[in-house]
Amino acid sequence: MKKELIYTENAPEPVGPYSQAIQVGGMLFCSGQIPIDPVTGAIPEGIEAQTRQVLKNLVEVLKAGGGGYENVVKTTVFLQDMNDFPVMNMIYAESFRKESAPARSTVQVAKLPKNVKVEIEAIAVIS
Repeated sequence: MKKELIYTENAPEPVGPYSQAIQVGGMLFCSGQIPIDPVTGAIPEGIEAQTRQVLKNLVEVLKAGGGGYENVVKTTVFLQDMNDFPVMNMIYAESFRKESAPARSTVQVAKLPKNVKVEIEAIAVIS
């Protein structure tokens, strides 16, 4: 199978040696998105604003791969502080409706790139 690199200017440039996403067959593997505004490079304050920016970045990568939230089958959420879970979960639920919500894991980590509060990665099926 052919591996295709997915890239969009509507999401932040990778901050390391990785791709925004890789498409193999009908599967789209999206790298973790952090809350960097792709235009200004700014990182918003607070878990609510950061979660909203992460989800905006993620959907742009999904679109670049030919999909959207509805195509996501699995996400992993990385939180700097599990006490932020209720707010993150509320914002997350606005994008991933209960009736079609993907499988998800949420973990607390010691630190995230650029000291952000949240990072979300996704796997989607694009057909």
